[in-house]
Amino acid sequence: MKIGILGAGSIGGVVAQRLSASGHQVKIANSRGPETIPAEVLATGARAVSAGEVAADVDVLITSVPLVRVPDLKPLLEDLPAGAVVIDTSNYYPARDGHIEALDRGQVESRWVEEHLGRRVVKAWNAITAQSFVAYAGPSGTPGRIAIPVAADDDDERALGMSLVEQTGFEGFDAGSITDSWRQQPGTPVYCTDLTAEEMPSALGKAIAERSPKRRDLAMHVIAELMGDPTSELGKDFLVRVNRLIYV
Repeated sequence: MKIGILGAGSIGGVVAQRLSASGHQVKIANSRGPETIPAEVLATGARAVSAGEVAADVDVLITSVPLVRVPDLKPLLEDLPAGAVVIDTSNYYPARDGHIEALDRGQVESRWVEEHLGRRVVKAWNAITAQSFVAYAGPSGTPGRIAIPVAADDDDERALGMSLVEQTGFEGFDAGSITDSWRQQPGTPVYCTDLTAEEMPSALGKAIAERSPKRRDLAMHVIAELMGDPTSELGKDFLVRVNRLIYV
């Protein structure tokens, strides 16, 4: 497939590496220009392009930028083919993004993204830490393999998202419609807690919409406090451990 990726950070960059290694024609862009894309992102065949080129003539466009920047992407989608599938990886963090009234009132994050992009989206790769995404990829059948929830309104688009998640080394889990995608937003039991496909259904069912934002913000405070303590011995999985304690 021809795949464009907007955003070369900790998720977008690794997605580019793994999908190009799987044989896809991948081009990737960021806001600073193709010359700033790290060499390791391009090591398996992805091609660095300008942001204005990334959406042209692709089958799939993956947006992997901070949620507050999503509205800025709309002009870049002008050349996106009508039949292309858009996959979004963003999450809402008021401490980083500033307060967005519609989301603070409870609008589903991916619905907000759809409104600002003017396109239907698939929600994927948002519910895993960058550390786990790098460290724990594995082939199908690996014991304890981590699952990543994938939500979309179109069944075929959801299946495509799950297939691409599989090709990045994780179990693609059918998390239902975009209306239900609040269940994989920050603060919910499946969010960055490294669950298996067997654990995923129960965790999705335990999500509480009213409590999730409070738990998201509490986790951010705890993480900031721990990271600010030079005596803390956090370990590589400390983000997942904090999330499991607060979210699950």
